[in-house]
Amino acid sequence: MKMTRIAPLAGVFALAAGTAMADYQLTILHTNDFHARFEPISKYDSGCSAEDNTEGKCFGGSARLATAIAEARARAANSILVDGGDQFQGTLFYTYYKGKLAAEMMNRMGYDGMTVGNHEFDDGPEVLRGFMDALNFPILMSNADVSREALLAGVLQKSAVIEKGGEKIGLIGLTPQDTHELASPGNYITFTDPVHAVQAEVDKLSEMGVNKIIVLSHSGYVVDQRVAAETTGVDVIVGGHSNTYLSNTAEGAEGPYPTMVGSTAIVSAYAYGKFLGELNVTFDDAGNIVSASGEPLSMDAAVAEDADVKARITEAAVPLEEIRQKVVAQSAGMIEGDRSICRVQECAMGNLVADAMLDRVKSQGISVAIANSGGLRSSIDEGEVTMGEVLTVLPFQNTLSTFQVSGATLIAALENGVSQVEEVKGRFPQVAGLKFTWDPAVAPNEGRVTDVMVMQGDAWVPVDPAATYGVVSNNYVRGGGDGYKMFRDAANAYDYGPDLADVVAEYLARDGAYQPYTDGRIVRK
Repeated sequence: MKMTRIAPLAGVFALAAGTAMADYQLTILHTNDFHARFEPISKYDSGCSAEDNTEGKCFGGSARLATAIAEARARAANSILVDGGDQFQGTLFYTYYKGKLAAEMMNRMGYDGMTVGNHEFDDGPEVLRGFMDALNFPILMSNADVSREALLAGVLQKSAVIEKGGEKIGLIGLTPQDTHELASPGNYITFTDPVHAVQAEVDKLSEMGVNKIIVLSHSGYVVDQRVAAETTGVDVIVGGHSNTYLSNTAEGAEGPYPTMVGSTAIVSAYAYGKFLGELNVTFDDAGNIVSASGEPLSMDAAVAEDADVKARITEAAVPLEEIRQKVVAQSAGMIEGDRSICRVQECAMGNLVADAMLDRVKSQGISVAIANSGGLRSSIDEGEVTMGEVLTVLPFQNTLSTFQVSGATLIAALENGVSQVEEVKGRFPQVAGLKFTWDPAVAPNEGRVTDVMVMQGDAWVPVDPAATYGVVSNNYVRGGGDGYKMFRDAANAYDYGPDLADVVAEYLARDGAYQPYTDGRIVRK
């Protein structure tokens, strides 16, 4: 087992005085949760107009990333470029091209490795396999058995070894253990515990003589810290999934960059191409980290856009323009849809989507709407609302599902919804026709939810555990996604209603300029 001696100093981790510095330096450039944001985005992570981009108000986009990657490589002795998963899903680019444009851009930028994110399974193993076949680098997943999935068996590897500057570097992929709840991997893949999976690959790589090991983890900051604490031999974890922003300088960062857990350095660069992570690591001859420092680089207007990449993205956007530019509504204010808010409390976007769903089907005897916050992917700015903006918020092509459950099942669903707030998980429920209080001091699924009220006529009344309620959600949640397994056996289920994005667009347009609001339907004690 290799031993690492690291002492923290103001975000930079270095050897104690008197110890000779090693001679192998590696810069790890990294992205995660890109979600098809090939074009620049606004400060709200939604679309950004060409005018605003010219005025320096936009962030990210493939053209800026390409420039930043080239500049970072130029100042590095040795460098690798890796991704923490979830290239798929999020804009019309994915809806139209699936994984083809992502593969093209990643190959063009020269990625060295990637892990499978849960959204890489959104369209099943077939689309993932097509993406894999188009890549010039390994995509990895250690904590799953794919031997029964013919499209991936023998092709999707758990780890890989690359060489930079004469040194071998081991890469290990990690995917959320609950991917079967989050996406559509099919019935033939079994996901397993991350710690055991990573340790098995570390041991294998170590036996091969590889002593510099990087985990590409799409499992979230909390799980990454657990993996670092409970494994030996992992040098760096490049994170994803929780869209965690780590920084030594920025207010609001969730931790330092890197976050050290024992001798393992954990990094993450938020999401959507807003930052390029840059971790500079020095290893000694035994593969121990003797220093690790860096900071995510902001992809703001100070980063020039690569002209060739920008031209290619402009070309790729042409088929999307007619859909994207259609103005479907007006909003009297910014509709807040940021995940850091909607995944922990009532938010304006959640109210809009839940209200729109309930409004569409209330004539069918439906009285309650539940929307998973993980399905809300962006905010919408004040002013004209285009279909492209609505599709950026709701990119998954989900359909409305209606069904009947007991009040007890409804309460169980809400308990599931607030069971992982601490990890900012997407199961947090946005609701309509219902209001409730929840207490974070109570253990998950042990009675966090109280005071559940439903609208009966024009009055709020306590939910009756024995009564039957008509519910609307999306087909993903009704099928058990985001932990809502209690809905799988619901009575009178119909999962093939209209597209959720179309429902929301029509609701937005119905009564003039939409006024975003919250009204206290979800209360935290």
